[in-house]
Formats: sequence, C-alpha cells, structure tokens
Amino acid sequence: MIGLEAVAAYAVVALLGAMSPGPDFALVSRYAALRGRLAGLGAAAGVAAGMAVNTVAAVVGVGAALAASPAVFRAITLTGAAYLCYLGVRALLAARAADGGGLGESAGGQRDGSVRWVAFRQGLVTNVLNPKSIVFLVALLPQFLTDRSTWADRSVLGLVTVLMVFLWFCAVSLAVGAFQSVFRRPGARRVLNAATGVVLIVLAAVIVLNA
Repeated sequence: MIGLEAVAAYAVVALLGAMSPGPDFALVSRYAALRGRLAGLGAAAGVAAGMAVNTVAAVVGVGAALAASPAVFRAITLTGAAYLCYLGVRALLAARAADGGGLGESAGGQRDGSVRWVAFRQGLVTNVLNPKSIVFLVALLPQFLTDRSTWADRSVLGLVTVLMVFLWFCAVSLAVGAFQSVFRRPGARRVLNAATGVVLIVLAAVIVLNA
C-alpha cells in the first residue's frame, strides 16, 4: 500500500497542477462572478467530474494509449479547442448585451438551478477535452507508482487528484463569488465577459498551434 508521505507529496503536486491557469479557472471564475458562489461551485463540480473521467482513463491505461496515438490525441485536442472557442464567442456575445451579459444566455433565461447545471456541464466538458489534463496525469502518476503498485494505490491517487481539483476550484468559486456585487454593474460584467471570451479564444488558438 502506498505510504502517507507519498500520498501527501502527490497531493501537493496535484494541487499545484490544478492551480495552473487555464480554461477551467476562467470558466469557474466567470460563473462565480456573474451568478454567485453556487453557480461557481457547480462549475467546480463539473471540472472535478471531468478530472475524474480523465483520472480513470489514466489509471486503467486509456490515457497513455490516447497520448501515444497522435491521430486520436489530436482529434481530442482540436475538439477541446473548438469547444473553448465556442464558449469564448458566447462570452464575447454576452459582453455586447445591454446589461453586459449576466449568463442568462447560457441557460436560456432559466432559473438558478438550471444555470448551475449548465455550469456543471460546461466544466465537465471543458476538463474532459483539455489535453493538458490527460498529459499531466499520464506524466505524473508513474512517478508515484511502481510495478508492484496495486489497484488500491492507483485508486487512492486518483481520488486525491479529483479531491485536490475540487477543493481548489471550490476555493476559487468562494473567493471570486465574494465580489459578485461588483459584477452587478453592466460595465463590470461587460469587461469580465470580454476578457473571458478573449482568454478562451486565445487558449483555443494556442492549443491548435501546439496540436
């Protein structure tokens, strides 16, 4: 069984990986700022669920197979880039709204519960299609596992990965959500939506160029 020291060291590395800037951070921050902490937590849960999918794939060897298959990996990469571009364009269109865009467009004007579900879904898809998550896990897990490692060891590290991602993005949601009152102003919402849109589209372009 993997030791506590190794688990703790892995948790630190996984947390640092989760803290690296990327589309997940932009998505969670936008929902928390515009629709409050619960919407941000919905996005955070979606990101963690996406990481759970990628972690399971890495643990059972699917992630390594995908990373080793240029054609399949490129297809996933381009799909993820297209989805980020789609979200970025939606954010830019929201910035042009009279109220600066309050994410009502993302849920078709539905209630907060529906907004949280949309946030969860977008977080899930964004993370699952993020090639960085796959590469990170495929590179990291073998550093803490050996040929004698059991499925229990792999499962523990997988759970730690998801937990660190979830805790980090919950913290992001709570911190950004504390300033929701600032983003009740149309001007502030417009700036946030425009900035988020540009960031997501730039990230998509970078992913395509590096594919």
